[in-house]
Amino acid sequence: MQKIENQRAIIDRKSIFEALQLIHEENSANSRAQILSLLQQSLENGRKEIAHRLMNAPSAGHAAAAQQAFLVDQLVRIIYDHVTQNLYPVANPSAAERIALVAVGGYGRGEMAPHSDVDIAFITPIKRNAWAEQVAEAILYWLWDLGLKVGQSNRSLDETVRMAKEDLTIRTALLESRFIWGDRDIYAEARNRFWAEVVGKTAPQFIADKMAEREARHQRMGDSRYVVEPNVKDGKGGLRDLHTLYWIGKYVHRVRVARELVDFGLFTKAEHKKFWNAENFLWAVRCHLHQITGRAEDRLTFDLQREIAERMNFADREGQSAVERFMQFYFLNAKIVGDLTGLFIAHLDNNMAQKGRRFLPTIMRRPRKLNGFRLDRGRLALPNQDFFKEDPVRLIEIFQLADKFELEIHPEAMRTARRQAKLIKKITRLDPRANELFLNILCSERDPETVLRWMNEATIFGRFIPDFGKVVAQMQFDMYHHYTVDEHSIRAIGLLAQIEQGKLKKDHPLAASIMKQISSRRVLYVATFMHDIAKGRGGDHSVLGAEIAEILCPRLGLSDAETEMVAWLVRHHLLMSATAFKRDLSDFKTILDFCQIVKSPERLRLLLVLTVVDIRAVGPAVWNSWKRQLLTDLYDAAEEVLRLGHKQRGRDERVKTKKANIQENISLSKSAYNNIARKLPDPYWIAEPEDIIERNILLLHENKDTELALDICYYPERGATLVSIMAADHPGLFYRMAGAIHLSGGNIIDARIHTTKDGVALDNFLIQDPLGRPFQEEAQIAKLKQTIGDALANRSKLAPKLEAKPLVRMRADAFKISPSVFIDNQASNRFTVLEVNSRDRPALLSNLAHALFKSKIMLHSAHIATYGERAVDTFYVTDLFGAKIDNKNKLKSIEEALLKAALGENVPDVGIAA
Repeated sequence: MQKIENQRAIIDRKSIFEALQLIHEENSANSRAQILSLLQQSLENGRKEIAHRLMNAPSAGHAAAAQQAFLVDQLVRIIYDHVTQNLYPVANPSAAERIALVAVGGYGRGEMAPHSDVDIAFITPIKRNAWAEQVAEAILYWLWDLGLKVGQSNRSLDETVRMAKEDLTIRTALLESRFIWGDRDIYAEARNRFWAEVVGKTAPQFIADKMAEREARHQRMGDSRYVVEPNVKDGKGGLRDLHTLYWIGKYVHRVRVARELVDFGLFTKAEHKKFWNAENFLWAVRCHLHQITGRAEDRLTFDLQREIAERMNFADREGQSAVERFMQFYFLNAKIVGDLTGLFIAHLDNNMAQKGRRFLPTIMRRPRKLNGFRLDRGRLALPNQDFFKEDPVRLIEIFQLADKFELEIHPEAMRTARRQAKLIKKITRLDPRANELFLNILCSERDPETVLRWMNEATIFGRFIPDFGKVVAQMQFDMYHHYTVDEHSIRAIGLLAQIEQGKLKKDHPLAASIMKQISSRRVLYVATFMHDIAKGRGGDHSVLGAEIAEILCPRLGLSDAETEMVAWLVRHHLLMSATAFKRDLSDFKTILDFCQIVKSPERLRLLLVLTVVDIRAVGPAVWNSWKRQLLTDLYDAAEEVLRLGHKQRGRDERVKTKKANIQENISLSKSAYNNIARKLPDPYWIAEPEDIIERNILLLHENKDTELALDICYYPERGATLVSIMAADHPGLFYRMAGAIHLSGGNIIDARIHTTKDGVALDNFLIQDPLGRPFQEEAQIAKLKQTIGDALANRSKLAPKLEAKPLVRMRADAFKISPSVFIDNQASNRFTVLEVNSRDRPALLSNLAHALFKSKIMLHSAHIATYGERAVDTFYVTDLFGAKIDNKNKLKSIEEALLKAALGENVPDVGIAA
C-alpha cells in the first residue's frame, strides 16, 4: 500500500479501541448501541478527512484510494479485537480456534473508493468450527451495521485452494489477497498453497481467460474508450483494464506492485510512469464520483462531469469549456491505457509463445513486397530501430501496408512509431508520397476504420494532419453525441466503407444504391473525414471546416474541382438533416430552397450518403427508420426537381400516381373513393406515404357521420405508433392532442396536420415512449385511445391533469440551454415558420402547443426533432384567416409566448391578431 501521511488524523485505532473497551467495561450487556455510534462516528470522521485531503489535492487518486483502504483496515481490526477479546474470548485456543482475516480483490490491493465493496475472506486452518463461525458472523454484522457493503467468504484452507482452482473470479480475488488481522500463519500457508497448488503452470490459461473476460466486459460497456459517459471502473480504458494487466503480470511473474513489471521487461520505466499517472487520474475521478453521489457510482454521467471538472481545477478556455477540457484529458488517459495494454500483450506474446508461433491466435499472411519492413510471426515489424528515422514517410507507409495486405502491426513497431511520431514535421506533411499513402488508407476499399484508429492510437494521425490532432479526445458536452470528435469521424469513415461494400444495405438501401452512382468517391471519403474537423474552435464548425478543407485537400493531392466539392460538403453537411427533420417536405418551396443550395444531382448523392453516416456514427440507437424515411422523401423530391427543372410538373405526376395506386389497392368502390379523394388537398398527397393515406381514407369513409374518430396502430416502418385523428377543425385541436399524448406517457416525434376542403381536420402523429420505443401492446394502445378520445371530446379536464402530472427528472437537466425562437417568413410561400430551440423535457410540446393556441394562430404542420438534450420544434402557422403573420407586434408576442412555454412558465392570453 502507498505510504499514508498523518494516519491518526484519519483514524486513531488505539484511542478508539480504548474508548470502546471503556464503554464495554462500564455496561457490557447493553454497550452495542454506544459502540456502534463510536464506530460510525470514526468512519464518518475518517471519510471527511479523506475528502478534505482530496479537495486540497484533487488529482491525488492513489493517495485517496490508499487512505480509504487504511480506514477500513483499522475499523476491521478494531471490530476483530472487540469480537475476539470481549464477545467470544478463548482462554486457551485449540489449533482449530484460529482465523485469518484476509482482504481480497481491490481491497486486497490496498485501493478503495469511498463506497467500494469491502471484500474479506475468513480463512480457518481446518473445517469451520462454532467459534470461527461466531466470530465471522459477529464481524460481518458490525460491518453491515456501519453501512458498508461487504463481500465475504468463510472457508478452510483446503476449501480455499479447491475453490480457487475451480473459479476464475475467486482465483483473481485471492491473487490480490492481503493480510488484515488475526492469525498471520494461516494467511502465510494460504499464500504458499495458492502459488504452489493453484497457479502452478496455469499461466497461459489464466491469461487467455482474463483477456476473454476483458473482451466480454468491453462489449457490455459499448466497446469504445470514447463514449461520452464512460464507466471509470469497468469501461474500455478504465481502471479494470489496468488491473487486468497487473493481475496477469502478478500471476506470471509474482510481482507485488505494478512498478515491478519493469523488472520483467513488460514495461519500460517511461511506460510504467504512464501506467502510474493514468491509474492515479482514474482513481481520483472515481473517488470524486463516490464522494459527490454518496454511493458506489462509477459512471461519469453528464451531471457529474461538470462538478468533477470544477473540483479538479479545470478552467474554461477559448472554444472549450472546463468540462470539455476535463473530459478530453480523461479520454487521453483512456487512450494511454489502451496503448499500454497493446504493448503489454505483445511482450507476453514474445515471452510465452513457442518459437515461430503466436501466443494469441492470428491469421498468418506472407506478402512479398514490404519495402524494407519485415514480418514477425505474421505481424508487420521493423528491421531496426532507426528505420523510421531514415525516412519519416515510413511512419505513414507502415499503416498503408497494413491496410493493403490486411496485416496487424507488431506492438514494438507501434511503440516505436508512437515514440518517433515527432519525426513528422512540415517537410513530411508536404511530401506528395506521404499524402498519397494517407489518401490510400483513408479511401481504402478494405477496412479504413481499423487502420485509421491504429494511426490515431499511435498519434501519427494527429501529427500528419494537425487539424485532426486538435479534435483527438475532444468531447462534445451534450447528450446527442456518444463519442469524442475523432472517434465519431473514424466511425463515420468505417460506416461509409461498410455501405459501399453492401454490408449495411438493409439499414441504408438508398445510400447503398447511390454509392454505385457516385463518381466522386474519394471526395466523399475526404469530406466524411473532415466534416467535424473544426469542432471546438469557437465558431461555426461547418464554415471553419470548409476553410480547412480548401487548404488541406490540395496537399492530399485532390484537384481544384475535388477540393471545391469537399469544401462544399463540409460547409453544408448539416443541410440535409436540418431540412428533412425540421421543415415541411410537402411545402414545395422547402424543396426548391434546398435544391437552390445543392444545385446538382452529384452533390445531392454525396450529401445524402454523408448525412447518413454522420447520423449513424453519432451513437447507438440514433439512426432509425423514421429518419431514413424523411431523408428518402427529401432525396426523392429534390432529385426530381434537379432532374426535371424547377417545375411542379413532376409533383403533379406524383399526386396522380399515388391516387391511382391507392384506388387500385383500397377496398372501396370507385365512387366512394373519388368522393373522399377530391376533398384532400395536394399537399396532403405529397406529405403522406401511400399506406397511411389508405388508412386515412378508410377512417374518413367509416366515420363520415361522426364528428370524431381515432385510428391507432403500431407502425414498424417508422419504429413508432401511428395516431390518426379525424375531427371538426377548431383552434386548440393540436394542443389537446399533444396534452393527451403526454398524459399517456408518449412523445410526439412527427406531426402532419391537414384540413380537408370541407373543413375536417385530418392529422397524423407518430409517437414513441420516453425511451424511443413504439406503443405496440394492446393495453398500451387502448389506454392511449381512451386518453386521447376523452381529451378531444372534452370528457375530462385537460389543463388540471397536465398541471398535476409530475415531471420526471431527466438527464437533460444537467445542461443549461437558453431557449430561442426563430421566425421565418421566407421559408414558405403560404406559411410563417416558427422554430423553437430549447432543452428537451416532458410536456414541452404540449406547452408550446398551448402557447400557439393562446396566441390565436392556426397551426398547419409541426416537425419535432431532438438532438440529445436539445429539442427543435418547428411549426408552420397562419393567422386565423389563413394568411402569413407579418405584423411585428403580433410576431413579438408569439415569440415571447413560445419562450415562456419553453421555460415551463404560464403563457397569458394574446389578443386577436391585427
